[in-house]
Amino acid sequence: MTHLSARRHRHAVRTATFLPLALASGLACARQSPALDRVSIWLGGYDAHVDTTIGASDKSGRYSGNFNLEKDLDFSHHKRVPRARLDFLIGDSQGFSLDYHSVNRSRSKSLTRDISYAGNDYHADAAVHGKLNFDFGSASYRWWIGHGDDVFGLGLGGAYYRVHAGISGEASVNGMPVGQASSRTSDGVWAPMLQLGWRHAFNERWRLYVDAAGVRKNGGRLSGHIVNAALGVEWFPWQNAGFGAEYGYSRVVLHQRKHTYSADLDMKLDGPSLFARFRF
Repeated sequence: MTHLSARRHRHAVRTATFLPLALASGLACARQSPALDRVSIWLGGYDAHVDTTIGASDKSGRYSGNFNLEKDLDFSHHKRVPRARLDFLIGDSQGFSLDYHSVNRSRSKSLTRDISYAGNDYHADAAVHGKLNFDFGSASYRWWIGHGDDVFGLGLGGAYYRVHAGISGEASVNGMPVGQASSRTSDGVWAPMLQLGWRHAFNERWRLYVDAAGVRKNGGRLSGHIVNAALGVEWFPWQNAGFGAEYGYSRVVLHQRKHTYSADLDMKLDGPSLFARFRF
């Protein structure tokens, strides 16, 4: 065998030896993190402590007013909110995340103090009916960094939120009784959303996670910002089914521009959530 042939032979032997090792190493690096699931379904509820203020003012500043649903209309401070999520991966480190929840509340009572809203004055002892419906849904594309027990995530997408609020009852305008009067606002809009996340797998049964998301929209008929944050734990006593528990906080601040006045909503929610968890 010539010197050139021997060198080629040694090169071929080294290639044949290290190529399988390199492929195996590459596959190990590209494996899916144990902190993530191919498909993840969350079904449960949010036991939220709620504090809500709504208000309205006209463009000239002649009238303005706001009231708190819990203090002035005796809305319950606690509301059980249904929650649903769906996460699924495309490959090992990218995928989509979908989330939805809705807060629907209404209450009728006699006022204990005078309140004003959208130019109508509702006096103490007046019988009024208040209502607030808030729907939130989001869809985002997420990138996960890391393949070990810890992964960090970045998500970009959009959120759709709709708010319907109003009050009706015995009222007066500029001091003149008008009998029954009502003021309502209803609108929905899409807005850009940014998500951050962290996942840690202790083992096949236990996980810990942190999520944060922000939505902001300037201008337009419905503007404002929404902030969500959550800390949670997952437990899987079975391979494909388990439970999730988290503590979450949300702040919703919205401004709606109407032809005759502008309406405002400031709502805070915080409390625990429980989920039935399914993974595949």
